[in-house]
Amino acid sequence: MRLLPLFAVPTALSCGLLAFAQPTPGAPRSRSTTQDQATLVAVRAAHHADFDRVVFEFDGPLPAERDVRYVPEVIGDPSGNPVPLVGDAFLNVRMAFATGHDDSGDTTYGAPRRTYPLPNVIQVVNAGDFEGVLNFGIGVARQSPVRLSVLTGPSRVVIDIDTPFRTVPAQAFFLDVARFEAATEPYTRAVSRPVIPPATAHGALQRLFAGPTESELAQRLAFVDSDATGFTGLAIVDSIARVRLTGGCSSHGSTFSIAEEITRTLKQFPSVHWVKIYDPAGHTERPDGAVDSIPECLEP
Repeated sequence: MRLLPLFAVPTALSCGLLAFAQPTPGAPRSRSTTQDQATLVAVRAAHHADFDRVVFEFDGPLPAERDVRYVPEVIGDPSGNPVPLVGDAFLNVRMAFATGHDDSGDTTYGAPRRTYPLPNVIQVVNAGDFEGVLNFGIGVARQSPVRLSVLTGPSRVVIDIDTPFRTVPAQAFFLDVARFEAATEPYTRAVSRPVIPPATAHGALQRLFAGPTESELAQRLAFVDSDATGFTGLAIVDSIARVRLTGGCSSHGSTFSIAEEITRTLKQFPSVHWVKIYDPAGHTERPDGAVDSIPECLEP
């Protein structure tokens, strides 16, 4: 069984779907020196009246260059590989003349992957810390207007993402490690998440795949991914929910797999009586009939 690690304004510049800040006038274009380089010391996110706010706090000056924009996918720097991120839309935040590690290479701001139970912000994930350039990806539930601004005392880069929609509470079911170790059923525990109607089942699965928040991790909740990186093709017809895993699929011999988390998360909805989970190739053991079904790769 593999557990997904989760570690995880003075002036608004734009209020459209694409917002970015220009480099500070007169800022040097070459690699920054230790003296003028900002060090990231905290990442926070919270909901306000009609927007979610993500804050990057720095020790030292503000990053001389900073921008935020929607992208089809967040690409890691310098790997060039897509960064796993949950959401229906993705923001890339770039901050130059900044670092997120100390001289020993240790992270200076805490967990590089974080999940948030906010209306729009689902995840904030580090996408690069290389040669004085910091990149982060933000996965959101819906693409909406975004603004970048800065604050001083201390230095902060602020990303505000509008929430012009209604949400309703839904549950995501994660493995309770303590109950599993004690062989005390049920092995899952429900946590509440905001989702956007009418696609509440889709939203609940998204929140499941994002994993627990930092406080939930401290309570020994975990997301067992069984090598899956996401899901696709969720459909509910005649009380049967069908969903296909993406990425990989393996129980690694455990009696507990992602199947239990998905099944319990989907069965909270009155329209779902049975759940059929398909592997990435589109196979499940019992595709027909009013019964639950998992693929062979999720068998112990």
